[in-house]
Amino acid sequence: MQKQNLIRFSAILATALILAVGYVPVCAETSGIPQRSEIDPKYQWDVDIYPDLDAWEADFTFLKENISRIDQFRGRLGESPETFLECTKLSDELWIRADNLYVYAYLKLDEDTRISTYQELAGRSVGIRAELSEATAFIEPELLTLDDEKLRSYVNASDELKVYSHYIENLIRQKEHILSAKEEALLALAGPALRVSSEIFDRLTDADMTYGSIYDEDSNLVELTHGRYSRFMDSPDRRVRRDASNTYVQSYVDHINTLAATLGASVKRDHFLMKARGYNSCLEMAMAQNNIPTAVYQSLIDAVNANLPTLHRLAKLRKKVLGIDTLYRYDLYVPLAAESRKTYTYDEAIELNLKGLAPLGEEYVSMLKKGFESNWIDVYETEGKSSGGYEWGTYTSHPFVLLNFNGTMDWVSALSHEMGHALHDHYAYKTQPYVYADYSLFLAEIAAICNETLFMRYMIDHADTKEEKIALLNSWITAIKGTFFTQVMFSEFEQAIHGHIENGGAFSVEYFRKTYRDIYQKYWGPDLVIQDVDDISGMRIGHFYRRYYVYQYATGMAAAQVMSQRILGEGEDYLDDYFKFLKAGSSKYPVDVLMDAGVDMTSPETYEVTIQLFSSLIDELEQLLDEK
Repeated sequence: MQKQNLIRFSAILATALILAVGYVPVCAETSGIPQRSEIDPKYQWDVDIYPDLDAWEADFTFLKENISRIDQFRGRLGESPETFLECTKLSDELWIRADNLYVYAYLKLDEDTRISTYQELAGRSVGIRAELSEATAFIEPELLTLDDEKLRSYVNASDELKVYSHYIENLIRQKEHILSAKEEALLALAGPALRVSSEIFDRLTDADMTYGSIYDEDSNLVELTHGRYSRFMDSPDRRVRRDASNTYVQSYVDHINTLAATLGASVKRDHFLMKARGYNSCLEMAMAQNNIPTAVYQSLIDAVNANLPTLHRLAKLRKKVLGIDTLYRYDLYVPLAAESRKTYTYDEAIELNLKGLAPLGEEYVSMLKKGFESNWIDVYETEGKSSGGYEWGTYTSHPFVLLNFNGTMDWVSALSHEMGHALHDHYAYKTQPYVYADYSLFLAEIAAICNETLFMRYMIDHADTKEEKIALLNSWITAIKGTFFTQVMFSEFEQAIHGHIENGGAFSVEYFRKTYRDIYQKYWGPDLVIQDVDDISGMRIGHFYRRYYVYQYATGMAAAQVMSQRILGEGEDYLDDYFKFLKAGSSKYPVDVLMDAGVDMTSPETYEVTIQLFSSLIDELEQLLDEK
């Protein structure tokens, strides 16, 4: 049966923002970083999935000894509804244990990645999940061999089976694109070969390529890396930004033919699978998994294209504030105002979050307090601890949040974001049976962004100084630009290159460069001057090797803006609908879950809410800057 994605949720959004905003945290030197033993236990999470390692070992042993029990149902799922129910119950029991083993091991490892005990546990948990995945792989293909009406009849056999109605209908819906057993086996056999293009890209860009060196703001010669490049693109020194951009991108130009070939191979793979499974387009195939209408994708692109002058306004404002005659790509990331130097204690961050998220109601705020007070959160950076921030958990556990809190507003806001994920998990897991407890990536960021939006609106409205308000506005504008507009631009490029091969076109370096250049210029308008090397960006973004993936950042942002505006505008009258969304999991298709919450993802009006917000924030920022 369906199992959890087990995604560390904020790793998804962080990737989007690195691509879009050009920012990635710079790893601190180990000198001065405290040991975990020096941190007050109240600021450490309690990974209480298991009380101790003996309990973990007992569950591991149970799973090892019981995986083979699932094989008793092979070839028997058509016998009766009762046999189907027995199989699903056993599968769910085994997967719940496998999830707990896996998440516990990695949470403990992330406390200190140097500890060999947890390195070993993590490896063993991956192995046991692989065994279970292989053992249960027969279930859905075997169900799909049954007559549709017979399969539907199962859910009416008992109250226990009624819950599987949506699961069964979803299986039947995809049936026409499932091939014969022999053909499916052949596609599975070809799987590793079909993934080679993305593996080549990763090896090339992460292992083989070097990115040159530049002189930093203090005239020190620094070798460029992905992280350092992102930091330099934020530099107030335009010479540093220019040198970093040109040197970094030239490394990709030096491998341009390989990059074009690997991206082309990835799109051809998608086209092959589309043809093999009988879809009309690669877009249709990608959206079919979660039954999302292709109209959602097109409505998103159409809405943004109809409002591109809003993004052009930001380009003009950048030229004005930076005092430059010509705007280049390396001028798009530097903040338009000095970053606020104000810092906050963690207790102050909690208090601000409770105030900022108060519009979500007493029940929600009560759960936030419980999370803050019950060791859900690992707060501070310690030596050996995993970097960044994320939220995670299992069906039977409470949520866990990893932070590396340093007192800046970025981390105060990150607390709001991660607790959005945490409470989404909490409500879905407590409401839904295991088969529906997880939810798709299409829904995964919405609650977190909604939290962050409510929090940012509160902070802007309660800023102590004009400078603080300017910094907050600049930060929020940058986030929306990166998570919404830039991801839609990427999505349009992705649609163009897939459509090109579907219409019989051929790929070349020049095709990719011209296609990306034309879309890039359209989005940013006449004030942006695109240099010769800037049009290769379409070939250096790893997300394009996951077909039609990045649009979900933009749809998540759009849905969150509609919801947050209704929360602020309608209060308790809307909260019931919002909680339905939090509790829905995958009990319905994602678009239907959002429709129940009053968000129509097929309508351009949904996306215009974000665009209008973006424009109003630019108005606020421009007015404050003019007053300085």
